Amino acid sequence: MLTKSDLMYDLPEELIAQHPPKLRGSCRLMILDRKERSFSEIEFSGISDLINPNDALVLNDTRVIRARLKGTRKITGGAVELLLLEKVTSVLWKTMVRPGRRCRTGSVFSFDHNLHATVIEELNMGRALVEFSSDGQTEDLLHKAGTVPIPPYIKRPSDEMDNVRYQTVFAQNDGAVAAPTAGLHFTPEILQRIQKTGTSIDYLTLHVGPGTFQPLRNEILADNTMEEERYDISSQTLNSLKKCREKQGKVIAVGTTVTRTLESIDIHSDKNLSGSTSIFIHPPYKFRNVDVLLTNFHLPGSSLISLVGSFAGLDLIMEAYRKAIDSKFMFYSYGDAMLII
Repeated sequence: MLTKSDLMYDLPEELIAQHPPKLRGSCRLMILDRKERSFSEIEFSGISDLINPNDALVLNDTRVIRARLKGTRKITGGAVELLLLEKVTSVLWKTMVRPGRRCRTGSVFSFDHNLHATVIEELNMGRALVEFSSDGQTEDLLHKAGTVPIPPYIKRPSDEMDNVRYQTVFAQNDGAVAAPTAGLHFTPEILQRIQKTGTSIDYLTLHVGPGTFQPLRNEILADNTMEEERYDISSQTLNSLKKCREKQGKVIAVGTTVTRTLESIDIHSDKNLSGSTSIFIHPPYKFRNVDVLLTNFHLPGSSLISLVGSFAGLDLIMEAYRKAIDSKFMFYSYGDAMLII
């Protein structure tokens, strides 16, 4: 029986990327061949040479919102942070409140631009339903007061660079609080080269929630669950995936978010699909809809390394991570990438 301890490894702190590469698409790409149990390396920009005309490259087009608000509690002046999770109306949001003890019904928080929030309802796990008020256009002020919620392992404040680089070049649909990081490496030029080969480039939307950063709570892997995340996938994408299968091409999932979405649906549907998924993928798991996985290097003991371990084999993934550490690959959101074929 696998446990969270089986997903652990030691990572030197200096290998946690604190900034993106100077040029998007210039990171290192480890190629992990599952059949040959072999490892090789190229620059990410050469990924187009590894994709075949009958393949389908699937990308998550969610857009990270300026979801982090730092302010004070109106009565005490104590510091408080809100993370916007889900928009209910233009002024009503589901949020995560830190510290959680300040999340009490009736509490009022103040932010920059004379923006205020009142806790309407306490939810579980440090969440709250809050109502915003202001002297102006509240939605505009939320955008001005908020910052991009870069991950907690990046030990610096977010800056203007993150507004651009912690966002994929194909982001379209607002709603994520974390980037689908495998997609951060693509440039318009790389995507254009891939498309010229005849490969189908397809999109779906999964709004990444805060659960992506949360450690697994239970030691036995099978006892863990994940928070629900909302997805949308069009009939156009589904038809493209079916044609890919008919031509015996490979479905290439860009990231764990795309993988979790594809593994949650019936790709033979003829209609647009919308819903939410809480699928937690852990070994042993038989993948139905994904043939190749592009991913970053993930946190030890996380649901993400559980997924890639399921895809490649946990022993092979751990060997790959040891090689990556020895070769000084950079890890996590702004780090290097791995293509598992």
